[in-house]
Amino acid sequence: MGPGGQEQRRDVMAFCMLVSFAAVMYAVPGEWLPVLEPLRLALVTSGLAAGLMVMRRLGRAEPLYLDGARGWALLAFATLAFVSMAWSVDPEVTRAQGIELLKLAAIYLTLVNVITTGRRLMAMGIAMVLASIVTSIGVINWYIVGENMVEGFRSRWVGVYADPNHMAMNMVVVVPLAVAMLARKGSPWLFRLACAAAAVLAVVAIVLSHSRGGFIGLSVAMALWAIREKRRMQAIVVGSLFVAGLAVFAPKSFWDRNETVADFHEDASAMGRVYAWQVASRISLDQPLLGVGAGGFRYAWPLYAPPEAHRAYVAHNIFLDVIGELGWVGLLFFLTFVGGATGGAFAASRDVELGWLARALSSSMAGYLICDLFSGYILSAHLYVLFGLAASVHRIVLAGERARAPQYAPVVDGDPVRGAWEGSGHAA
Repeated sequence: MGPGGQEQRRDVMAFCMLVSFAAVMYAVPGEWLPVLEPLRLALVTSGLAAGLMVMRRLGRAEPLYLDGARGWALLAFATLAFVSMAWSVDPEVTRAQGIELLKLAAIYLTLVNVITTGRRLMAMGIAMVLASIVTSIGVINWYIVGENMVEGFRSRWVGVYADPNHMAMNMVVVVPLAVAMLARKGSPWLFRLACAAAAVLAVVAIVLSHSRGGFIGLSVAMALWAIREKRRMQAIVVGSLFVAGLAVFAPKSFWDRNETVADFHEDASAMGRVYAWQVASRISLDQPLLGVGAGGFRYAWPLYAPPEAHRAYVAHNIFLDVIGELGWVGLLFFLTFVGGATGGAFAASRDVELGWLARALSSSMAGYLICDLFSGYILSAHLYVLFGLAASVHRIVLAGERARAPQYAPVVDGDPVRGAWEGSGHAA
């Protein structure tokens, strides 16, 4: 095998590792199969994907694609988090969070360098949708047997899904993707059936989490998808069926908990958010530019919390969390990254071939960000994978537009986005 063939094989292997990482991210087999726990599958698959991508770039003497302003903003954000050890209220915690953020930035850059065709983008979405079935079944099973309920009635699962709010927002991501694949014409009936099952089970898992933010995020995501979908009537019918199913089958405890929003002063969970937002405000007034250091929000709680707030909470809002921990400088970097990826997905939604998938991704992003207004998880692989896929679809669409332009002469080996139209239905 010549050098060119070897580099191509590395590229394919990097893509396979990314698909495996997407599946592991949702199915988390190491958390419920003890024999797999020492293997650290998420770290291994993502690390191999990044390593193989870099080796391919070096082998072809190609520069690493950093994804313009949004990629540089993410790198600046992760670097700021790491160097915030210098002024952090807890340098050890900050060091650990900074390293994790650098890892997540590496995953994002690996995605935008490897997911370069529509087919690869579709494969990543399929892996996430199908793997989410494992998590949904785990959540539902725990609810049925009454295992490890939060507050006695809120279901969850293992690993990153042990927090009901975190679990719900991660499941919100897959619902628009699954429904979009279900509504897509020409797909095999067995595949569409699997997507329908994944969507229904994910909605059930969100309901059983009793997450108010998850419910709002799901509603926004599905409404946005239905409104923006080209075959609007079909989309509205599908969305209405999900809403009807939610209204009929959701347990009474789900509606009871959502009704407590009006009486938030008597709800400990809601008041915890109010206290957290007060702490973020006071930190911002005291340390406006650079905050208290990455991961330092809970450790700064005793210094800024009102006297009646005895328990330390997380910020419960990702943007306020960024302001509290990394100040307005960090928020500028984070908003540039988030805004760039979100805007890219919305711009790609107009594409004839990949627009349907871009619309699903942008709906997932909107729902996820709504959830993050009530939660706030900076160290979530789901966020960086979702936004990496959004940046990838934007880049693929732009490359396809350049390829179709009369004056464009495609470069087969020099352009890292090779044959962007390859996976858009035009290639064999």
